[in-house]
Amino acid sequence: MARARIRAKTREDKRVRRHRRVRGKVHGTAERPRLVVHRSINHLEAQVIDDVAGRTIVGLSTNAPDLRGKEQNKTDASRELGKALAEKAKAAGVERVVFDRGGYLYHGRVKAFAEGAREGGLDF
Repeated sequence: MARARIRAKTREDKRVRRHRRVRGKVHGTAERPRLVVHRSINHLEAQVIDDVAGRTIVGLSTNAPDLRGKEQNKTDASRELGKALAEKAKAAGVERVVFDRGGYLYHGRVKAFAEGAREGGLDF
């Protein structure tokens, strides 16, 4: 019996499918936690997660009070978020991470965030 093919209808559905596929391969440990990013229309959120213990080590957003007041475009704000998150992660004892782009293309704000995190001293 032929199985009906289920197609992703929306852009968000496609992103979720990509993210599930990536999450089957990417896991964070205590030695090398997962750096996950979520992109909304106006903001970017990022967390460093230890999947083994099931806890968030560090989390930050472009909507945080110390990052909010600057007049800059979203890409520049994402780069600054990467640098700030890298500083917080290093203060928490994390230097190496596994990057989880959350199903988003490695382009634009996601790429700027990753480059900022590398500039801040994270290794991935």
